[in-house]
Amino acid sequence: MKTILITNGTIVNEKRVFPGSILLDGDQITEIFEAEIPASVLVSSEIIDATGLHIFPGIIDTHVHFREPGLTHKADLNTESKAAVAGGITSFMDMPNTMPPAVSRELAEQKFALAAEKSLANYSFYIGATNDNLDELLLVNPAEICGIKVFLGSSTGNMISNDEHFLSGLFESAPVLLVIHAEDETMISRNIEIFHAKYGDNIPVEFHPVIRNEEACYKSSAFAVELAEKYQTRIHLAHLSTDRELSLLENDIPLVYKKITAEVCVNHLSFDDTDYQALGSKIKCNPAIKTAADRLALLHGLISGKIDTIATDHAPHTREEKQLDYMHCPSGIPIIQHSLVKMFEYYLEGKITLELIAEKMCHAPAEIFRIEKRGFIRPGYKADLTLVDLAKPWTVSKENILSICGWSPFEGRTFRSKIISTFINGTRVFHNGNFDENKKGERLRFLHG
Repeated sequence: MKTILITNGTIVNEKRVFPGSILLDGDQITEIFEAEIPASVLVSSEIIDATGLHIFPGIIDTHVHFREPGLTHKADLNTESKAAVAGGITSFMDMPNTMPPAVSRELAEQKFALAAEKSLANYSFYIGATNDNLDELLLVNPAEICGIKVFLGSSTGNMISNDEHFLSGLFESAPVLLVIHAEDETMISRNIEIFHAKYGDNIPVEFHPVIRNEEACYKSSAFAVELAEKYQTRIHLAHLSTDRELSLLENDIPLVYKKITAEVCVNHLSFDDTDYQALGSKIKCNPAIKTAADRLALLHGLISGKIDTIATDHAPHTREEKQLDYMHCPSGIPIIQHSLVKMFEYYLEGKITLELIAEKMCHAPAEIFRIEKRGFIRPGYKADLTLVDLAKPWTVSKENILSICGWSPFEGRTFRSKIISTFINGTRVFHNGNFDENKKGERLRFLHG
């Protein structure tokens, strides 16, 4: 098998943007050239010209809902991994609130088996915490599983962990990273009762951020941080949605020493409560999209280092489901195909740097989750790469949306950048709208102890 040489690109990696070429051999990166390429390499390699393109480490999305098993009318591992790969994502971590919910090692392994057959991207799966599966969670192998998902407030699937004795035991002895959905269930339930008494099931969707408000998020996040500090537990706060929660986070120590880290999702960076009028339930998600001030604060938190990663919380539902009344309309937004190009809009507007995008979507996810040999362009690492044209406009339409649900809140939106190629384990799985489905992604492995 010939080596592959990707030449004449602009590499974005480890706080640098520089012209260079990358040599791939099998599933690994073997060399990075910043100067002249040896003639022997040129002669023996398949040449892929990346002139005019930026080359990133493969994007890692640590928060998705691909709905399989049990909810495949909304999404499945094949279609959503294709949407991911078309969006430049090479690895994903899928949440446990499927049917049945993945709350044991056995059920998680069933999802791994499905992904091995269907997923174009690399994959891992969370195990979900309930109030009665502590013994099972403590047996998780930290080299095999990305993390344990803890729903302190209920969301799609109504999985929740709110027993303080259980939570104390979990935080004290967790063998892997705890990823926290932080919303106060009691407060949310009380708010729903108030609005339901006035509107019945037809609560106007613009009240969603009033029902799932700042206080509900902050109270729950503060509780998780308090437990983490008490037991010195590693936690990752999922989908921050408020300015106030940033006060719980630090940016004055290196990431490698942080025990409390946090993510922001692209939907909370893209929309605010003024968008409910035009988009309605299309942007109903949990936690709710809140004010413009919150949206700007989250972007500043990302830049300042208080927020460590960018994810999507990709969560498809059918058009019909999203047209139901407030009380029956599920929360969630399909966003994975457009997350990276949306972040490039912030770059093109001069708000963030390319180096920051690579840090928050590639390097930091790999470091926080301790993913083995991914997240960086380094010799000896897996050849996961994303090639982007930052000056190739295209418009989102029903015809080019790949998720089963067939819609996006970005429909009609023109993005100024486009994903050209996505390499996964040395194979160019996506190129100019076409897929190579002959090889499937790999199970992610993790470095522990």
